[in-house]
Amino acid sequence: MDMAFLNTLVGFDLKTRMIALDALLPSKKVPDGAMSSRKFQQIRTSIVEVGLIEPLSVSQPDALKDEYLLLDGHMRVLALRELGEAKAPCLIAADDETYTYNNRINRLSTIQEHYMLRRAIDRGVSKERLARAFNLDISSIDKRVNLLEGVTAGAVVLLRDHQFTPEVARVLRKMRPERQVEAVELMISANAINVTYAAALLNATPPEQLVGNHRPPKVKPAVTSEQMAKLEREMDKVQGQYQQAEQTYGADLLHLTVAKGYLARLLGNEAVRRYLNQHQPEILEEFQALVDTNALDVRILGSTLDGDEEEGMEAGKGTTLSTVEALPPAIDSVPSGLGHEHQDVNADPATGNTATTARIIPIAVAA
Repeated sequence: MDMAFLNTLVGFDLKTRMIALDALLPSKKVPDGAMSSRKFQQIRTSIVEVGLIEPLSVSQPDALKDEYLLLDGHMRVLALRELGEAKAPCLIAADDETYTYNNRINRLSTIQEHYMLRRAIDRGVSKERLARAFNLDISSIDKRVNLLEGVTAGAVVLLRDHQFTPEVARVLRKMRPERQVEAVELMISANAINVTYAAALLNATPPEQLVGNHRPPKVKPAVTSEQMAKLEREMDKVQGQYQQAEQTYGADLLHLTVAKGYLARLLGNEAVRRYLNQHQPEILEEFQALVDTNALDVRILGSTLDGDEEEGMEAGKGTTLSTVEALPPAIDSVPSGLGHEHQDVNADPATGNTATTARIIPIAVAA
């Protein structure tokens, strides 16, 4: 394959270059206290024992300047500087990878780490040296070396690209092969490949799907059968209410949106606002809260319902709009479907002028 094409394909120049650490510019801030963390100590010990395994990843924003932007390897740079190193091998990005480099990283999975340790031992590297390189004890190295013993090949294939602790494999060994595959599929689908979830699946495994004498511990039921039956009835009730609300949600939201628009026009009339402020300030406050909100808040609407309206809602009749009475002239007509407008013409005995009083008779939004 053409080397230039391969460089373009992977996004990096495949040849490493020794670059001075002083020429590297960080692309992110290393957290405070990072040099005292266990991860930093593992990196430092690994460099001392076996050297820098993975080159640093950098890009060169300006080809005319001897400066490089560090894309990956900030902790390794700190470790190298602490060890007195002046240069480090680097892979140079073929294009600007500042924002997309993380998409190209393939972190070492747990099973890949297992194979790497087995190959190192087969080539004569002692477990003691591996323990020093990874800053682990011998027992942890043993668990990783023997990770797949007793784990079926189907489960290994499913776990090959994931990271998990050796304790997960310990739990899987207590299950028969077909149950191991089923348990791993459940953990992957839940995005929870951890020992807690694995132990929960083990406890739920039928005895005939367990290996040898392994038996899940007996768990004392947290609730009685009567309490469980009551919870099931409550859940059925909640499910029914949810389905009913789901069926009417679209129509109710449409009606409430139209009502909000009408209230905005209503409160835009200075005479109406002045009258409500003088005679019905609590209604004006509720109307204004509805107009000002960006999304119709069910809590605000619910606070305006009296007892009869709540009973109507529970009976599936929908949400009843608040009543507005005795409004002054210049009120626009009520939008169709929200209510019926009734007008009374009253004569003032003193002046002879007539005034129109509009009453908006609310109707329930159809469920």
